[in-house]
Amino acid sequence: MEQYQPFKRKINYYETDKMQVVHHSNYIRYLEECRMDFLKQIDLDYEVMEAKGVMIPVLSVECSYITPAKFGETICIVPKLEKFTGIKFEMSYKIYSADDGVLHNRAHSSHCFVGLDFKPIRIKREHPHIYEVMSSLVGKDWEEIWGDDFINSSAL
Repeated sequence: MEQYQPFKRKINYYETDKMQVVHHSNYIRYLEECRMDFLKQIDLDYEVMEAKGVMIPVLSVECSYITPAKFGETICIVPKLEKFTGIKFEMSYKIYSADDGVLHNRAHSSHCFVGLDFKPIRIKREHPHIYEVMSSLVGKDWEEIWGDDFINSSAL
């Protein structure tokens, strides 16, 4: 798992307001892009899970805006799986500037596993691979893995 790469993307003009600052609603999209990338990197590709009848709806999202991200900037989003019960999970995110390491945003989201009928799924019983992977990542802090120079490293 130490090979995980944080999610990076460049800010597009259409995502900003007149001040060329990212509109607050776009951060929610960035979190989803990061979450999909994270799942794919840990061998839980969302398309594959959906094909097997597993969906992951969002239950809640919370964002704290610290400094504005601006047009043309590249951001780096570092996810962390905070909690996993086998039915629900919670993630935290830190959004940094990949250009200078400034922290732009802290966020948190909660999710659950449901079938195509939107009824909860007991992942441990019905999809043990998903359960094993998720359980192994709870609390794993990628910044700690990469050390104190994480933000200024080539990982961004």
